[in-house]
Amino acid sequence: MSITDDPSYGSATPPVPHPEAPAPGTVLPSHFLRCYGCGPEHPAGLHMAVTVGDGASVHARLQVTEQHQGAAGIAHGGLLSCALDEALGSAALLLGRPAVTARLETDFCAPVTVGSELHIHARCTGVAGRKVYLAAEARVGGAEGPVAVRATALFLTVDLTHFAVHGDTTQHRSDPGFAAVRRTFGVA
Repeated sequence: MSITDDPSYGSATPPVPHPEAPAPGTVLPSHFLRCYGCGPEHPAGLHMAVTVGDGASVHARLQVTEQHQGAAGIAHGGLLSCALDEALGSAALLLGRPAVTARLETDFCAPVTVGSELHIHARCTGVAGRKVYLAAEARVGGAEGPVAVRATALFLTVDLTHFAVHGDTTQHRSDPGFAAVRRTFGVA
């Protein structure tokens, strides 16, 4: 079943960014310094730069390096899916409720070569209860370049206790990025 086949998809309401969401043009700090997607302290991470766009959307960039190869000179498809998932999660975060990936559908339209800069635009497309629907496109060579990867996603909002129950609370407590997320959501 596709995300658009989900019974709630047709009744989803337009997304509304949280009143305290960062303004368009703001570079989002990492939500966790050791996050594989956006964390500057992850030694093998993607180190993506994410900027707030209009509405509930973000723009992200990924410099594709030799560490990202699947086949010689070509980015690994799973890694590209990961990059879009990170951008989609950043867009969902603008709603002011933590959310986790429930389903991710990725379409690969063209190979992404080592040395390319991938420009990702991710946006929330609707909300239905705990369900957040999102879509993203990744383009090569600029924000208006050819589409290389598309994704749609279903995220589910969770309470911050989700991360306490399933994650490492010692790391969460000491991480300034996660502390900022807690403040945004009014959790001490």
